[in-house]
Amino acid sequence: MDLPQRVKLVEVGPRDGLQNEKQPVPAHIKIELVHRLQAAGLTEIEVTSFVSPKWVPQMADNAEVMAGIHRQSGVRYSVLAPNLQGFEAAVKTRPDEIVVFGAASEAFSQKNINCSIAQSIERFRPVVQAALAQGLTVRGAISCAVGCPYEGEIAPERVALVARLMHDIGVQHVGVADTIGVGTPRKVQRALDAALTVYSIDEISGHFHDTYGMALANTLASLQMGVWQFDTSVAGLGGCPYAKGATGNVATEDVVYLLKGLGIETGIDLDKLVDAGKFISDFLERKPNSRAATALLNKRLG
Repeated sequence: MDLPQRVKLVEVGPRDGLQNEKQPVPAHIKIELVHRLQAAGLTEIEVTSFVSPKWVPQMADNAEVMAGIHRQSGVRYSVLAPNLQGFEAAVKTRPDEIVVFGAASEAFSQKNINCSIAQSIERFRPVVQAALAQGLTVRGAISCAVGCPYEGEIAPERVALVARLMHDIGVQHVGVADTIGVGTPRKVQRALDAALTVYSIDEISGHFHDTYGMALANTLASLQMGVWQFDTSVAGLGGCPYAKGATGNVATEDVVYLLKGLGIETGIDLDKLVDAGKFISDFLERKPNSRAATALLNKRLG
């Protein structure tokens, strides 16, 4: 197998992972989580989102969290900002990257944000322009890239459409996201191929949920295509509030274990990463949703 020699992981636990947690997670816990993640060697961290606290109350402390982080040289801190109001609040906190998102499913787009795919991307145009004018990079996420809770299977052509719309408004990088975790390797490869008709291999990342236990298989299938950037979430935090039963993102610990086994460099200290996952899981009063973390924690007890 001709696999990438190095892989970049974008840690989305603090934002995508925690945003759907029912119990409030105080700012100092989120800040400590970010500190532990960067100490473990993560160099790309999605910290928070600037959305209405009415819709996502967990992220209401966004400015406090960004202000509290001891920034480390070589680490990039990204935030989600889906509209101009959010961007204007976000930019005051000095993020390195702005994230926007659009669905590859019309039904999901309508139910989630009350507009069509094309309208949703058009809403991001002023955000993207403002971010680029400030010298920030802009990353886009294509959610429901393989399946939708309302429409079922999604045609690769839809992924290509969203990628093209994002590219047209200036988005520099897209993540192909299996938001509800229904993807299998061939389906994921077809979705990635569709995005690759618009973006280069260096401008594409994979974002996989583990609902059916396929996230690591889908990661390997992506690596085999040359994809070298992935979103992962420490302790497997996260889910999808719009998809009943959809479990969390693929656990960063599991992906790091896989990559180490393949001889691929990540620059991440797995033990420190497991500690970071245990820290947030202990606060949430549950076990880490990572098989590698569970095995390594049990080994320590032995």
